Amino acid sequence: MANREILGLIKGARAGNVSCQLALGRVYLFGQGVPQSVPTALHWLARAAQEQSEEACLLIGMHVPFEVALSSAKTLIPYYQQAFDAGLVQAGLVLAQLVLGNANVDCEILRSKARQALEAAVRAGLPDAQWLLSRQDGMASTAGQGSGEVCELAGVYGAPLYAWLEQAWSSGDRSAYVSRALPLARDLLRRQAVQGACRITLAAPQVLLLSRCAQALALTCAPESWQCCELAAHGGDRTAQLELGLGYARMDAQGRRLATRSGTANFKRAVRWLTQAGEQGLADAWFVLSRIYIKPEFSQRNVLEAQSCLERAADLGHAPAQLECGMHAWRNRREGGNNDVRAAYWLLQAQAQGCLEAGAALVKIAPCGAVGEWGQGSVAYSGSQQRQWLQSQPLLAARLELARCFHLSRAEALLLDIHAADHGHCLLIDISATHGRGKRRLVLIRTAQERHLLDRVMRVFEHVDCGVEGPEGNYRQRLYRLKCYLAELETPLEQAFLAA
Repeated sequence: MANREILGLIKGARAGNVSCQLALGRVYLFGQGVPQSVPTALHWLARAAQEQSEEACLLIGMHVPFEVALSSAKTLIPYYQQAFDAGLVQAGLVLAQLVLGNANVDCEILRSKARQALEAAVRAGLPDAQWLLSRQDGMASTAGQGSGEVCELAGVYGAPLYAWLEQAWSSGDRSAYVSRALPLARDLLRRQAVQGACRITLAAPQVLLLSRCAQALALTCAPESWQCCELAAHGGDRTAQLELGLGYARMDAQGRRLATRSGTANFKRAVRWLTQAGEQGLADAWFVLSRIYIKPEFSQRNVLEAQSCLERAADLGHAPAQLECGMHAWRNRREGGNNDVRAAYWLLQAQAQGCLEAGAALVKIAPCGAVGEWGQGSVAYSGSQQRQWLQSQPLLAARLELARCFHLSRAEALLLDIHAADHGHCLLIDISATHGRGKRRLVLIRTAQERHLLDRVMRVFEHVDCGVEGPEGNYRQRLYRLKCYLAELETPLEQAFLAA
């Protein structure tokens, strides 16, 4: 509640007393006895400036930012101009923002004054001046008409500044990047303090700058790191959203609790930011979410949601998530018809990224079979005989070629349902429905040659029913054709097969 002195100032200010208006504006500007309110301070300072108060103009020029002044730009421009003429560079920057950023201001004298103010602000190193100068499309043509100094300023502080920052970041020179980018970031943080993180509007380069400053400052544990990260996250940067979520969860990207981050975890806030980062394609965010959803201390614990997040991380190429999805599918292979096929898929994806555990699991899930003796003997078939059999028995020839490549047994080669077996990354060998001793197993497709062979065999069987009711007949009929094929070879190997 305002004290008597402030109530007296309010009464005098409303009555038109310039001194009271100036004093009341200063009180609200700095929060002296009342809650700080820059818009309220601007109202009273503008009232005093209308009565030719030079001190009110100086206070407006020094302390009232562009975002607050924008709504009353037409009224406030003269005050900022007066403050700039008195030597306040910050007032010159706001003047340039109000004039050069407003296409409705067509007074060439005023625009020329604003350009002079912008040059002075750039020389002083004000970050927003550098950003505004880089966005002036007409600056180059103006420089060509005689303002060589402006051209030089644009070359140093305009768009090339962000190009230089990008090059410094790409080369790994973090210290140089921070030294040039941190003043820009701090100015954005000051604007956030005035407007609030949800109301400030940032351009894409500014959001990226804040995110990178947060990453660089995190190594030094600077308090500004968290502020930059939070503002960049509000701006939509997915890396900042991930870091913010990890910070609230007190976890690292592998889902482990970080002892270096003290305090209680706020999982609800972490879920909010991690979900936003995940929806922008960050696999680490989904993986950490899967860890959060299975924590007993999380009030919204959900095992099904955890598995869903884990699979989304695996879909985005997260190797530990792929390994975990593969092992989970294998452990539950009896609960779903094709869980073993899904397990092989995820483990192959993880193995391709160098996961040794996935490779060891694949050896157990899909062991390599031994080459059958009949398969080796069929290789001895001559070229003319092979062409003759391809014409007379194309289905059998295709099955034998498939058997040699994937090490199928005699029964598997003759009874395999080609259409149902192909799952893209593996062959599902399952003849238990037609052969009593047949066992379900997987054969991985690892090379391009194996894939080409399988595609060619699939084209041969494209319109063929592979069942016992199809043109190949039952197992006895297929076995008879195979024996006729081997009998023509007349080698000891084939004779031993026929005797068996």
